Order: sequence, then structure tokens, then C-alpha cells
Amino acid sequence: QNTWSKVCTDGRRPLMASSTEQEVDDVTLIENAKTLLYKAAETKSEDSDEVVAALLDLEKLMRKRNKEDPDQANRTLKALSGNGGGSWRLIFTTGTINTQKRSGRVNYFPIKATQSFNSETDPWLIENGIYLGDFPLIMFSGDFDWTLQNSGLTKLTFDFTKIKLFNLFEIQLKSGEAASIGAASGLGSESNVALEKQGKRAFFNWISADDNIATARGGGGGLALWKRVDYEGGN
Repeated sequence: QNTWSKVCTDGRRPLMASSTEQEVDDVTLIENAKTLLYKAAETKSEDSDEVVAALLDLEKLMRKRNKEDPDQANRTLKALSGNGGGSWRLIFTTGTINTQKRSGRVNYFPIKATQSFNSETDPWLIENGIYLGDFPLIMFSGDFDWTLQNSGLTKLTFDFTKIKLFNLFEIQLKSGEAASIGAASGLGSESNVALEKQGKRAFFNWISADDNIATARGGGGGLALWKRVDYEGGN
């Protein structure tokens, strides 16, 4: 047994915990953060400040977990986009940093917006949809990729190559057009336009995905929470 994991003879806990104890503590903290986010995804009534705090805690803990166990990023990718693909409804977002400065945090997202990912296609497929009720007003589709960085960040980069309006009119997009449309409509970050001008793709720093929820930080700095739903994409 690791010396630091033993209780001192006078009953005090030693200053350093074993790696096993720390791992258990991290697992508990991750589950505590997720428990609140599960509730928020179901009820949309959890306190918004507590939701943001849980997202920040989860972001820090999952980044640490990715550095300690690189296979964690693969498990996150499989939960997000494997087994025939995954679809997610946006529940909560802080909005981009610029949005927060202009109008404060967005919090619980008021309309139906979904994202779908499938890493079993070639290329990997990403779709974004905005709905009026259950009717798709606008659908973006394109490709994405996934990279675990040395810092523990899991980077999901993407680009949209096609847009479908009112489930009828399909338009091919030129390079950079999706970023401009997204920024003008408020559906995307203004930072994506700057990235495109630099020859770079839009991105998320993905935090987590499991059977129930997914979480990420967008390229514009905002945090987001999604709930798993049935697929409603266009392909």
C-alpha cells in the first residue's frame, strides 16, 4: 500500500493522497458535476450559476483526465458520434464571450437547436439544425475531425459545406460562407470568420459526452450543454 494512503497513527490524514485516492476523488467530482447537469438537461430549472460552475468544474476535471488517460478522449468521441452517430439538443449556453459582453449570458436556450455527429462515415459528418417546433428551418452539414492535444484539450474542428432551408432548398456553400452566415445570424461565433480568414477551421474544445449529455466550450469562449435526442438530421 502506498505510504501516503495510510492514516497517521494519531488519526490525522497525511498531507499527500495516493494516486489511487486522487483518482477516486476526481471520479466523484466528475459525477457530482454531471449529476447537476443531468438535472439541468431534464428540467431546465437548475440555477444557471450552478450550471456554469458545474460546467467549469467538469471542464477542468476532464482535461486532467484526458492527460492522465488518452483513451478517455476516444471514449468521449465514441459516446458523441459512434454507434451510428449521436444527436444532441442544445439545452444551455453561456453564449460567446462577445455575446456575454453585449447582452449577458444566454443560459437555457429558448428554441430547438440540434447538433448531430457521426464518426462512422467518410468523412465524419456534422449537422446543425434550427427548428420551429419540430419543423427544420435551417440545416447546416459538413465534416469534422477530432484531436487530443498535449494540454488535455480535445479539439473538434469542423466546416459546413451545405445548407438546407425549410427542408426544401439545398445550397452548396463556398469556403468561409458558413462562418459568415453563422456570425450574421447569431447561430455561430464571430471568431469563426476570423479563423476562416487565417485558413483555419471553426472548433469546439470538447469536454464530455456520455449516454445522456454532452458538454463543450466553443471557439468563441462560450460553454454549452446538450441532451441526447433521437436523430432528426437531413441525411
